[in-house]
Amino acid sequence: MRAVVLLPWIVPTALSAIAFWWIFDAQFSVISWVLVKLGLLDHYIDFLGDPWNARWSTIAANVWRGVPFVAISLLAGLQTISPAYYEASAIDGATAWQQFRRITLPLLSPMIAVVMTFSVLFTFTDFQLIYVLTRGGPRNATHLMATLAFQRGISGGALAEGAAIATLMVPFLLAAIAFSYFGLQRRAWQQGGQ
Repeated sequence: MRAVVLLPWIVPTALSAIAFWWIFDAQFSVISWVLVKLGLLDHYIDFLGDPWNARWSTIAANVWRGVPFVAISLLAGLQTISPAYYEASAIDGATAWQQFRRITLPLLSPMIAVVMTFSVLFTFTDFQLIYVLTRGGPRNATHLMATLAFQRGISGGALAEGAAIATLMVPFLLAAIAFSYFGLQRRAWQQGGQ
């Protein structure tokens, strides 16, 4: 199971983006073909040509790419929780939901904060997936700051504008890191730390 979960991490980003480009293609989409053959649709869906569909398609591709990191990190966090907590709570009559809510979630929350921070950073600075899949289109609907900086600075010839957009990413990334850091510090303080 771990090997299957790691598959999206092993495949290079450009190759997985090309695979998603084929899956979401307006004429040859596997998803649209299946839905039409099942009689659920009478026409193919334009996944990457419509701004709304393109956003959801890139989100789906990005989630697929991020699942291995989240799964392996949370699995590592789960393995650090002592089984003695669960045994003691079971003796006290706790249900599975109560064990999750009172033991698993609080003890896993620092790992969740770190995983969320890294996921935000990876998504915010991702270039390959968006560039190969949509190049920021249609109508600039799927641009991230990295692809927008490239489009304006390199492709568009406005190097200063591209550099300004790229530099503007730094405060956003620092804010995400600070949010996670201070959230973890607050959690440690609530649990009796310094």
